[in-house]
Amino acid sequence: MILVVGTVRVPEEAFDSARPAMERMIAETRKEDGCIRYAFARDLVDPGLMHVSEAWRDRDALTAHAKSDHMREWQAAIGSVGVSERNLRLYDTDEGVAL
Repeated sequence: MILVVGTVRVPEEAFDSARPAMERMIAETRKEDGCIRYAFARDLVDPGLMHVSEAWRDRDALTAHAKSDHMREWQAAIGSVGVSERNLRLYDTDEGVAL
């Protein structure tokens, strides 16, 4: 399994206007073959910080996701609102254990 975890800084004043693009990105990505989990969450203490959590079956699924039409649309949308401090990490892991 491939995990992509991290944060992206969205200008606080632009967060609400970016929300429709975020919702479209999440909805379309969750339909993709190999997508196990795809979520964004706004930080409760730092409202300009968005947490990203993705889980993919394998690297091929993640590679296909990166080439998708909705990924290109998402990149254009976040570029127009001034997203910065993109800090995402990829982890190649097993499925873990439940706590």
